[in-house]
Amino acid sequence: MKISDVDRSKLSPMMLQYLEIKDKYKDVILFFRLGDFYEMFFEDAYTASHELELTLTGKNAGLDERIPMCGVPHHAVNVYLDRLIDKGYKVAICEQVEDPKDAKGVVKREVLQVVSKGTVMSSESLDEKNNNYIGNIIDVNHAYIISYTDISTGEFNIIIVEHSDDKLLMEILSIGINEIVVKSDFNKNIIDV
Repeated sequence: MKISDVDRSKLSPMMLQYLEIKDKYKDVILFFRLGDFYEMFFEDAYTASHELELTLTGKNAGLDERIPMCGVPHHAVNVYLDRLIDKGYKVAICEQVEDPKDAKGVVKREVLQVVSKGTVMSSESLDEKNNNYIGNIIDVNHAYIISYTDISTGEFNIIIVEHSDDKLLMEILSIGINEIVVKSDFNKNIIDV
């Protein structure tokens, strides 16, 4: 079952809340906090169960059939998060931002962090001997401007590189940038290398 196949008018309030949050984070795997677990549903559950070797189960959500689901314990989340990030996925961490005892109806939840290769902050995930750079490249037609930062240390750098695809790639590799953010119209041939 896919999200696009769901009649939202039949969903339980909690699952409707999940889909409203997921609509804002379509390109990431959503870790949705439910008590002591982070749960994944629909396509995210298929992906996470395959990549993390988790059991794919189902959950009643108000529909005629159970929706695909898998989960990980909150106390071990970094192990699973690191494995997904290492495989190139981005993960949104959606936490309960209200005490369930005080909730009237569904507990309020919000995405508090989106984790990707360049934004990892947990000490278990970082290599203390190497920086974890996230960068940006701007093509100004006569040169490339590369900015990059390690958000765990606050180090920030900007350099200008001759307008040569080979020199740009060599510079990126020599710096060791783990994740690069570019505008949608950036040269696809460089991105695909």
